[in-house]
Amino acid sequence: MRIAVLSDIHGNLPALGAVVADLRRHGVDAVVNLGDSLSGPLLPLATAQFLMERDWVQLAGNHERQILEIHPGSAKEDQFAHAELTDKERAWIASLPSATALSPEVFLCHGTPTSDRTALLQTAERNATSSEIAERLGELDAEVILCGHSHVARSVRTGSGQLIVNPGSVGHPAYADENPYPYVVESGSPDARYAIVEKRAGLWLSSLITVPYRHHSVAALAASRGCPDWESALLTGYMPARP
Repeated sequence: MRIAVLSDIHGNLPALGAVVADLRRHGVDAVVNLGDSLSGPLLPLATAQFLMERDWVQLAGNHERQILEIHPGSAKEDQFAHAELTDKERAWIASLPSATALSPEVFLCHGTPTSDRTALLQTAERNATSSEIAERLGELDAEVILCGHSHVARSVRTGSGQLIVNPGSVGHPAYADENPYPYVVESGSPDARYAIVEKRAGLWLSSLITVPYRHHSVAALAASRGCPDWESALLTGYMPARP
């Protein structure tokens, strides 16, 4: 079994296209998408239409929920995606779970098994401790847990032997957050990221993969829509310097 793991596309269809082209050479048996697929100032409608045509197992992230729960105080990125989508795409994202079992061995979640807002392997900008990870896993005993949300590519094997993999972000390589305090996450690269997990000789292993693509065009698109933070992230993998 060889599984391609994608997450946090954020409407970046060119990055997604580069990942799809790259994963074909790996001969994967399945593709899973862990959510936060559309929110952002890029191409949410075209990305949704592309994803709806794929025979993939797909999750809703917190941003899918936020797109559906739009209100005047919603984030600009969610408001833009909501306005671009039609009832057809909104119905599709409303049908997606935030977590599911792919098989008895493999569990998928956007954040943690019980939350789409908490990262499993990160606590703000730092790596989560083993005790934090154990608390967030709860009683889940799957051999492999695939998670997203943090945009930080990371593979962890717990003391009990469980493999936890976050593939990083396909389409949004850096961002700033205010919760639980102001911090930034920066991949340091404009490249798209995904992962492959596979079982060999009875053991699960993972590969974290970085894929270059023509990122200047989407950075220019973000700039044209008045999103300089997104422009910097897409160009460099870093947030712009703050005064």
